Amino acid sequence: MNSSASSTAAPARGGVAVVVALALVYVVWGSTYLGIRLALEGGYPPLLMAGGRFIVAGTLMYAVLRWRGYAAPTRAQWKNVAFMALALLLFGNGFVCVAEQTVSSGLAAVAVASMPLWMGLFGAMRGQHPSRAEWAGIVIGFLGVVWLNSGSALTASPKGLIMLLIAPIAWAYGSVWSRGRDLPSPFMSAAAQMVCGGVIMLVVGAAIGERFSQWPTWQGTLAVGYLALFGSIVAFSAYVWLLHNVRPAVAGSYAYINPVIAVALGAWIAHENFTAHDLGAMALILLGVVVITLAKAKRS
Repeated sequence: MNSSASSTAAPARGGVAVVVALALVYVVWGSTYLGIRLALEGGYPPLLMAGGRFIVAGTLMYAVLRWRGYAAPTRAQWKNVAFMALALLLFGNGFVCVAEQTVSSGLAAVAVASMPLWMGLFGAMRGQHPSRAEWAGIVIGFLGVVWLNSGSALTASPKGLIMLLIAPIAWAYGSVWSRGRDLPSPFMSAAAQMVCGGVIMLVVGAAIGERFSQWPTWQGTLAVGYLALFGSIVAFSAYVWLLHNVRPAVAGSYAYINPVIAVALGAWIAHENFTAHDLGAMALILLGVVVITLAKAKRS
């Protein structure tokens, strides 16, 4: 995504717009973990639920963009978009949905918070060597990941633990892999990814035997609608707007705000319990992410 907007754009747009956009990304994306849990409790199988959500959101977004004159992806761009959808949506978001069958929404969010750490490592493998401060953040964050996976409630769910280890790695790899690739405009790329990812999820979900064992509840259906409209369209649009109007470090600050929002909502609404071990690991992971973010801002 192009984050090289002019430095004068944000003041021209006004501080209120920036605050609103940040609030949407912080709260909505932080709340999607609880939304996934409510959808699962409402009778939706994880991959079929996620696939349906992304197909609806992606198709609506794609249609609106084409109506507004955005160019459709080329054949080569569709291939790149499909690979990104495989990494980010199936292995990233899809595995989180599967994990939340046995793991609390708050712990899932904490585990996914390690994504910037993996991005730093994959970036280093591609020759984008982190500074000393960034390496310090990576080390601090990974100590938190080890702590989280060594004695928290995650250990009671081996399947959930494995899924939540793979999800941020896949998301980070797909994000780093996309740099320099032939892709459509940011909004069209997101719409195309959601369409491709949704189809892939539905196919994989059906192939592994996911079925609706009961008629979904209204609460579950409303949760899926919330995820599609607010999680996939509204919050993402706000995020892309931020990339073009504020510094990347500000736009990326959701990485250490979302887990806090998710844990708070999980405890408040779903009555999820968190031990001192869980919260300590979260604090260490988020400290690592903050150090990396500040170091990147200083370098840029």
